[in-house]
Amino acid sequence: MIRLALALFLLVVPAAAHATDAGWALLRDGGHVVLLRHAMVTGTTDPANFDIGNCATQVNLSARGKQQASKIGALFAARAAPIERILSSRYCRCLDTARTAFEAEPEPFPPLDLLKGDDAQKAAQIAAIMKEIRAYSGSDNLVLVTHLENIVALTGVSPREGEAVVVEPQGDGLRVLGRVTF
Repeated sequence: MIRLALALFLLVVPAAAHATDAGWALLRDGGHVVLLRHAMVTGTTDPANFDIGNCATQVNLSARGKQQASKIGALFAARAAPIERILSSRYCRCLDTARTAFEAEPEPFPPLDLLKGDDAQKAAQIAAIMKEIRAYSGSDNLVLVTHLENIVALTGVSPREGEAVVVEPQGDGLRVLGRVTF
């Protein structure tokens, strides 16, 4: 049983590394859209007194998350992945991920906030994000820093904290071109 588990693990690790390499190749070329899940955080849910304008009332980046965000930026620079524009959820964990990683002030983009519970509002958020993605035609990369729920709703994939998903519009949705794990 242990041998089987080890064999499966060894098969998965090279696949993950390959996915990351393919993602970096896309990002080096530029002209892509990157959905970046915020880096690691201190908790799982925002407190009852949550206020979007007050970081003290939110789940924030952990010490490991701050290190992870720095690593994200260092790898983007080391791998020569050009960035044209950074849009972010207004949540502090997303804004701080973007600021730390890219040493730039991101543009707050409310549709990237956690998806609303109301189906009509959720659909409006997804439509606004899709409109932004479809309109992008730059030669460098567009980075959208957001949350797990948003990325799952847009792509069907479930990235880890600090993971990047490279996408392109396809039909009414998005096609995942590659992923980069940090």
